[in-house]
Amino acid sequence: MLFRDRTEAGQVLADQLVRYAHRPDVVVLALPRGGVPVGYEVAQALHAPLDVFLVRKLGLPGQEELAMGAIASGGIRVLNEEVVRKLNVPEEIIDAVAAEEQQELSRREHDYRAGRPPPDVRGRTVILVDDGLATGSTMRAAVAALRQQGPARIVVAVPVGAPETCTQLRREADEVVCAETPEPFYAVGAWYEDFSQTTDEEVRDLLARAAETLTPA
Repeated sequence: MLFRDRTEAGQVLADQLVRYAHRPDVVVLALPRGGVPVGYEVAQALHAPLDVFLVRKLGLPGQEELAMGAIASGGIRVLNEEVVRKLNVPEEIIDAVAAEEQQELSRREHDYRAGRPPPDVRGRTVILVDDGLATGSTMRAAVAALRQQGPARIVVAVPVGAPETCTQLRREADEVVCAETPEPFYAVGAWYEDFSQTTDEEVRDLLARAAETLTPA
């Protein structure tokens, strides 16, 4: 299936999560920026609060699209050991990229939250949403960080994902919902007619709209 945009993708994904609707223990956390429009539609359909969970990919210098790993809120770092080993990436390079990405992670946290504290996920069911899964390194970092915060259940939910990645994530999350798993996969953007970049302003607007219509997390 080719999604028109992230809004339609979120609506399709929400249809596969209806069992979580109207549950007071459920919170939807979206990975900025592209996951927020998807997460907004999911949260609206489930009548659940929406917030963001910040994760930054650690791209290999000169080949930024190649993920060496990722960092997430809470000081979590997840490395793609296969990439690091195969390319013999020095630890100081990883540390330098991580430090740079930490600055952007902190900026976004301040910008998107507008003074609101992060949601308390202890004992709750967290639906972790992004616009798609390719290598899964960013999502794995998010799952690892959330585990340390004591949720009752972590559900990874995406409109489209590489089949192998969706399978691998089932070992780490309590449930994985990939609405579409095309083969061959190519890339997340290949399955959207409009995959234009989500802006910081759009993220702030969607979070504000969600806060107006639903009880904040």
